[in-house]
Amino acid sequence: MSGLTTQRWSPYEMAFWLLPVAAFFIFPKYLTLGSQILITGMFALSLDLILGYARILSLGQAAFFGVGAYTAGLLAKYGWTEPLSGLLVAAVVAALLGLVTSFLVVRGQDLTRLMVTMGIGLMLYEAANQATSITGGVDGLSGIEMGKIFGVFGFGMDGRTAYIYALCVLFVVFCILRVVVRSPFGLSLRGIREGERRMPAIGASVPRKLIAVYTMGACVAGIAGALLAQTTQFVGIDTLGFPRSAELMIMLVLGGTGYLYGALIGAAVFMITQDYLSNLNPVYWQFWLGLLLVLIVMFARGGILGGLLALRRRASRPA
Repeated sequence: MSGLTTQRWSPYEMAFWLLPVAAFFIFPKYLTLGSQILITGMFALSLDLILGYARILSLGQAAFFGVGAYTAGLLAKYGWTEPLSGLLVAAVVAALLGLVTSFLVVRGQDLTRLMVTMGIGLMLYEAANQATSITGGVDGLSGIEMGKIFGVFGFGMDGRTAYIYALCVLFVVFCILRVVVRSPFGLSLRGIREGERRMPAIGASVPRKLIAVYTMGACVAGIAGALLAQTTQFVGIDTLGFPRSAELMIMLVLGGTGYLYGALIGAAVFMITQDYLSNLNPVYWQFWLGLLLVLIVMFARGGILGGLLALRRRASRPA
């Protein structure tokens, strides 16, 4: 019974997911930005899964994002235009890459993992840059034409289909991850995060669990990349770039790690703030974004969501 209780959706969670639904009707002119936020939120989920729950530091998550994007883009360019099956293939390819590279990542500790993941990302970036006949190099992969979802819903210039498609895929992926992190497997990941050296004493295989969660994170990143390719019908080489991985880390710091919802909040705050500040001041917008990051780190430990939860705990204490 207690296990079922932990899987119940709270009113706060329900209200959270009603926000993007309401945004679809309230901000019809910003649906393109909205779909980008949803896709980036899913990308942030992939890092939160491995960092927030298993403490695997990574600066190369863009490698799986880019591989997913290129897989979906190449499939569509050469005739496989059905979106959902293309999404599935991209997820499998990214997961396989994550599985292969995970044996290198889980062997080290924090600094080693940072260097290894960054190195993997840089190698894939340069490989895509050199394989111009396949990826288009710095010009990007163009000529992508997506078919209709279920043969009915086509991608239009208004961004309505792309937004709904991204929201539905994000919600499905989030529900799966929500079950995973609240399962015994998720509890064991928390145990690894809090005390990796103690877990073998209770019979837990730390390397296997780290490999599993790292592969899962790669899969989620690949789905996000494929969504980007399908909704924009273009894949730029920047999808594999180091700046994208660095921005992902900033989003998690903003939103808070180890909550799942923190990744979504951080991605939304980062992208909305970036869009607003860049329009307000195209030259110095990064200064204000940096100031926001410093203030949140100083006054809201655990990110925005961590700060809100702390305030809620204080408010609930008896006077």
